[in-house]
Amino acid sequence: MSSSTSRRWWVLVTLALTQLIVVLDGTIVNMALPQAQQELGLTDSERQWVVTGYALAFGALLLLGGRIADYWGRKRTYLVGMVGFGIASVIGGIAQNGTELILARGLQGVFAALMAPAALALLTVTFPSGRDRNKAFAVFGAVAGAGAGVGMLLGGLLTEVADWRWCLLVNVPVVIIAFIAGAILVTESRAEGENRYDIPGVVTVTLGLGSLVYGFTLAEDSWTSVGTVGFIAVGVVLLVAFVWIESRVGQPLLPLRIVLDKVRGGAFLLQAIAGSVMIGAMVFLTFHLQIVLGLSPLVAGFATLPLPVVISLCAPLATKVLSTWGPRPLMIGGTLIAAVGLGYLSLITVDGSYVVQVLPALVLLGIGMAMLFIPMQNLALAGVAPHDAGAASATANAAMQIGGSIGLSIFATAYASAMRDASVPDSMGALVDGYSAAFLCSAVAMLVGTVIAIAFIRRPKGQAGTDAAESTAAVDDEAPTGSVPVTSGR
Repeated sequence: MSSSTSRRWWVLVTLALTQLIVVLDGTIVNMALPQAQQELGLTDSERQWVVTGYALAFGALLLLGGRIADYWGRKRTYLVGMVGFGIASVIGGIAQNGTELILARGLQGVFAALMAPAALALLTVTFPSGRDRNKAFAVFGAVAGAGAGVGMLLGGLLTEVADWRWCLLVNVPVVIIAFIAGAILVTESRAEGENRYDIPGVVTVTLGLGSLVYGFTLAEDSWTSVGTVGFIAVGVVLLVAFVWIESRVGQPLLPLRIVLDKVRGGAFLLQAIAGSVMIGAMVFLTFHLQIVLGLSPLVAGFATLPLPVVISLCAPLATKVLSTWGPRPLMIGGTLIAAVGLGYLSLITVDGSYVVQVLPALVLLGIGMAMLFIPMQNLALAGVAPHDAGAASATANAAMQIGGSIGLSIFATAYASAMRDASVPDSMGALVDGYSAAFLCSAVAMLVGTVIAIAFIRRPKGQAGTDAAESTAAVDDEAPTGSVPVTSGR
C-alpha cells in the first residue's frame, strides 16, 4: 500500500471519528439527565432544553454550515468546528447551573453544524471515485448509524462509573486527537463560484424555529397565555418570512424546488416525525427506565439497545422488499407498526416490568422504524437535480433534528399536563402518567405520519430503487455542497 493510499484511510478514520461524536452527542446526555437535573436543580423545562438546544441549533444551522465549508474552506471549517465543539463540551462539563448547560449544548450544536458537513465534503474529495469510495462511505454511514446506540451505552457507563459531566468532557480527548490528525492529514479544498450567504434566511429560520419551540415549551403551563400564543405566532410569522425570502434570493439557503416536490416533501415531513420520536420520545423512555424502574444508568443504556439492534436487523430485509413493493406500503406499514409500539409503551404502570411493558414496544418500534427509514431516506433524494443533491441531503438531516426539537417540546407539554392532572401530583404515579402521555402523543405523531404516507407517497414501485440509486450517485457527486448523510439514530 502506497503512502498516499495509507494516508487516505487515516483521513477516513479521522472523519469517521468526527461523525461519531456529532451523532453520539445527540443521545449521550439522555442517560445523564436524571443525575444532572438533581445536581443542578434543573426544572423539567430546563431538562428538556438540554436536549432541544443541541438538536435545534444543529438542525437550523446545518445548511449554512455546508455553505460556509464550501466557500471558506472545508479543512478550515472542520478544524474551527472541532475546536469550538471541544470548548463547548468543556463549558457544559463544568456548568454550575441550567442556563450554562443549555447554552453549552446550543454551542455544541452550532459547531456540529460546521463539523458535520465539512467532514462529509472532505471525505468526498478524499475518495473521489471507485470501490474505495464505496467502502469509505459505507464505513462513514455505519459509524453514523451506530452513534446513537453507542451514545446511550457510553452515557450510561460514564454516568454510573464516573459522573454525568463526563458525558460532555469525554469529547475533549477525542476532539484533540481528531484536530491534530485533521491538521496533519487533511488537504484544504473549497468550491468554486460566487460566495454569497443567505443571512436573512439564516436569521429568520433560526429565530422562527427557536420561537416556535420556546412557545411550545411555555404551553406546559398554559396554551392560552400571552407568552405561549405570542412566541408561537412570532415563530410562524418568521418561518413564513423565511419561505418568502427563499423564493426571492439568488442563492437561497434552502432552494424551495427541493421541498415543493410532493413525494420529496412528504419524505421530509416523515423525517421530522421520525426525529420527534427518536429524539423526543426516547428521552422520556430513559427517565422511565431510571426513575420508575430503578435501573442504573448503565443497565438503562443496555435496555435501550433492542431498538437500534432491531432496526439494524430489519433494514436489509426492508431494502430487498423496497424494490418489489415500492416505498408506499413500507412507509404506511412502518408508521402503523411504530404507532402500535408507542401506544403499547403508553400502557406502562408503576409496578410494571421492563420485559413485559417496554421490550415488546421497542421491538415493534424498531420494526416500524426500519420499514420507514429505508424508503424515506431514498425518497428524500430521489429525482433531485445534481446541483441540488447536497442541499436535499442536508435538508433531510435538518428535518430530523428540527422535528426532534419540536416533538420533544410538544411531548413535554403533554407530560406536564398529565402530571398536573394526576390524582396525586409529584408522585411516582404522576410521573408514569406523564411519561404515558408523552408516549401516547408520539404514537399520534406516527399516525399522522401514516396519513402523510398515504397522501404524499405516490412513487411507482419500480421507480423507487432506480431513483434511489440515481440520487445516491448525485449526492456522491455533489457532496462538497455540504450534505450530511441521513442517519436513523437520533
